[in-house]
Amino acid sequence: MEKLIYLDHAATTYVKPEVFEAMKPYFVEEYGNASSIYSIGRNNRKAVEEARATIARCIGASEPGEIYFTGSGTEADNWAIKGAVYAARKKGGKHIITSAIEHPAVLETCKYLKKEGYDVTFVPVNSEGLVDPADVEKAIRPDTALVSIMYANNEIGTIQPIKAIGEITWKHGVLFHCDAVQAAGSIPIDVKDLGVDLLSISSHKFYGPKGVGVLYIRKGVRLENLIHGGHQERGKRAGTENVAGIVGMAKALELAVANMDQYSKKIRRLRDKAREQILNRIPYVRVNGSMEHRLPGNLNVSFEFIEGESLLLLLDMKGIKASSGSACTSGSLDPSHVLLAIGLPHEIAHGSLRLSFGEANTEEEVDYLVNCLAEIVERLRSMSPLYEDFLKANK
Repeated sequence: MEKLIYLDHAATTYVKPEVFEAMKPYFVEEYGNASSIYSIGRNNRKAVEEARATIARCIGASEPGEIYFTGSGTEADNWAIKGAVYAARKKGGKHIITSAIEHPAVLETCKYLKKEGYDVTFVPVNSEGLVDPADVEKAIRPDTALVSIMYANNEIGTIQPIKAIGEITWKHGVLFHCDAVQAAGSIPIDVKDLGVDLLSISSHKFYGPKGVGVLYIRKGVRLENLIHGGHQERGKRAGTENVAGIVGMAKALELAVANMDQYSKKIRRLRDKAREQILNRIPYVRVNGSMEHRLPGNLNVSFEFIEGESLLLLLDMKGIKASSGSACTSGSLDPSHVLLAIGLPHEIAHGSLRLSFGEANTEEEVDYLVNCLAEIVERLRSMSPLYEDFLKANK
């Protein structure tokens, strides 16, 4: 059997056994449509509402009615952004503020709206990937309909000053959306304390099933619908409810919140061990993103004089599954927009590696990873004319 060391938890996670057990009845036994009035439909409606209440508690929402189920984090982001700006049209809201390092679910939505005639301001980040709240405030205009800033970056793990930005948007009366897909399950989320009006999360990032997400909509916030059809989700999101997925998401988030301190300590320890060993054993490496304000399981490093795709393929042959950035853009040959935004030149950005640790990883796996990395990087550099020229020039 092939050795498997999975270090791409930022892309997706497995479904925990407890989560799968909670979901199982809704595939075979409790298969009724939650909108039906007979018993197996009512049972499923009850399960959905219990899940809604659980998720509301886990993110600090004021009431379960602020939780709306979606098919993914991407759908939740699209609904938040499009729904907010479309609702603001009558009041002249034509301006959106976001950051230069958002997930494609946000960036591409904003670019789409730009083609429709909306103005978009992409605030910059510093060399660690941090947004300056002052830049957000400077960008706010009388016609600003929405600010959308992610809680934590999916590539470099940088955690943004969301609470400070929320205070600014509240002061100016501007809606604030936060993509918390990477943050949920890894760091605490309290929507009231953060001051967000809209927040997106996705189940499969915290050991829940794929195909289900949530958009938190603060009570009183009006959004245009993204999906039209039936009257599910109180008339706001049409489509038969994915009851098994919803139940699984609630169970996964409940477990993640209950075990967060222990989980974070473990994966932070593995992350820090990997970082220390990589920097000690391999020359011409840099860590990308803030180490102070960072998700506990994220490590993003760039190796000079190598190409990231070759590194990933050779790691895969050793049984190590990692990433060069966002799973949604891994098919692209272009360097990461996040790494370019923090100031990396193209040639270094191309040699990036994202490692994201999970609860099943071990210290022995970190040792194996670093041994493999040292061997592979040396091998790839030995074939690089640029590295050879660099060594000659620096003798």
